[in-house]
Amino acid sequence: MAKKERKKLYRVEEGNKIFGVCGGIAEYFDIDPTIVRIVWIITTLLYGFGIIAYLVCALCMPKESEIK
Repeated sequence: MAKKERKKLYRVEEGNKIFGVCGGIAEYFDIDPTIVRIVWIITTLLYGFGIIAYLVCALCMPKESEIK
């Protein structure tokens, strides 16, 4: 059996809005980036930790060019 390639979480560099975090998460889960952005905005407005979580992800997640 062929070994399955593992998915990697990274920030996208093409089509990003701010740091590419939402685009990277959307690619990882194979969903539309707009959905991830909307969920992130709702999380920020309702619970208040969305901005901090986004900044932590922007600092911790590698860029796409660093992975490939």
